[in-house]
Amino acid sequence: MKKILLVEDEEDLVETGSFFLQSAGYDVCVARDGLSAMEAIYDKKPDLIVLDIALPEMDGYQVCRMVKNSPLYKDIPIIMLTAKTLKADKFRGIETGADKYITKPYSPEELLSTVSELL
Repeated sequence: MKKILLVEDEEDLVETGSFFLQSAGYDVCVARDGLSAMEAIYDKKPDLIVLDIALPEMDGYQVCRMVKNSPLYKDIPIIMLTAKTLKADKFRGIETGADKYITKPYSPEELLSTVSELL
């Protein structure tokens, strides 16, 4: 079973995202801020990360950059899942190393097809 780290600080989005991913057969662990995300990445080495940008402690751009600059973790695919819809935000996300960029609100099908594509 593939392990996905969902990094999101909004409870309702954690619940719905976890539900969609678990229903599709993925093992989901959750982090609610950037520092907890880094700890979970080091401890659990997920197969994929779904990462919000606006997070407490450390934002998603910083988390993404740290993961992609690490020789041990750089191959973990990252999907940025965010409310930031400007082209400059998307460019910055891709520039920091995100493999895909999905804006909220999103459909479960879009998330699941993107996860499947990257795994």
